[in-house]
Amino acid sequence: MKSFSSVLLDWYAQNKRDLPWRGIQDPYLIWLSEVILQQTRVAQGLEYYKKFSERFPTPQALADASEDEVLKCWQGLGYYSRARNLHAAAKSMQGVFPSTYEGVRALKGVGDYTAAAICSIAYQMPYAVVDGNVYRVLARVYGIDVPIDSADGKKQFAELAQKLLDKQAPGDYNQAIMDFGATVCTPSASQCSTCPLAGRCAAYKQGRVDELPVKAQKTKISARYFHYIYVKQGKNTWLHKRGPADVWQNLYEPPLVETKTADAPWQQAAEYRRWFGKRKAAPAVAAMKHVLSHRVIFADLAFITVPASLPVPPEFTAVKETELKQYAVSRLVQKLLEKAQLL
Repeated sequence: MKSFSSVLLDWYAQNKRDLPWRGIQDPYLIWLSEVILQQTRVAQGLEYYKKFSERFPTPQALADASEDEVLKCWQGLGYYSRARNLHAAAKSMQGVFPSTYEGVRALKGVGDYTAAAICSIAYQMPYAVVDGNVYRVLARVYGIDVPIDSADGKKQFAELAQKLLDKQAPGDYNQAIMDFGATVCTPSASQCSTCPLAGRCAAYKQGRVDELPVKAQKTKISARYFHYIYVKQGKNTWLHKRGPADVWQNLYEPPLVETKTADAPWQQAAEYRRWFGKRKAAPAVAAMKHVLSHRVIFADLAFITVPASLPVPPEFTAVKETELKQYAVSRLVQKLLEKAQLL
């Protein structure tokens, strides 16, 4: 019987996807692709990889860009901390991508998985990747029901992944097992009947494919209620740059009132009165549901016209409406403004 790694490498040779970061050894471009593909489908990530690799073809080009420019290029991809970490890491490189595992692992935002992927693909170093796809393949093939989000589970899967790694072709092997999990051994509708590993798959034999892998903790989802106000002041509008310790750090947005419930009288909030006095905002877009990893945001948009004499509060910047598209905003704000035909 062929080894586990041999089966995967044979499958990969015939089925690997034609992707622009395949077949290259440039660690910088491989790093870009890996960060972009975190929590992102390949189909969506392709556009962003092309945009970033063309606009920032080297570590120095990325380091020299402003954070606003980087975030604008990232707009719509979500998990914006990835973009901020990319920028910070590029600044720390001094124009040269690290050539050791320790150097790659030390980059801001790079964990064990990303470091293993970069070093195995770019430098052929023998480090096994362990991501969601790998957890799923190994859990099913070897019938492991230890929770993948437990300390014991993480240790057990990491040791097994390293043991199975093909040391002669670590880059191809890592890409093979990730592709296999993404296209064959999928979370649902797995292609078990044609899977080349079915004959040795414990989950398939035991009818437990849908049960594995196991997670011990379920993500707690909380709801938040956002009320955005689009301000028209002559030819200008107001934007606020979000601060740290919350979603969408350093992205821009119109004035926002957050309430604890959906039906709270937000136009009576203290900050609204401070900004606009007794002026009333008119509804523009009804509540829209926006799902993030740990929360669901319900957001609506209102419209208000204010006189040129009204002082712009210090937390806002007055920008020309014609230049609004130049600012990086969250996908939620983009959808609200587009629906109101303001963007």
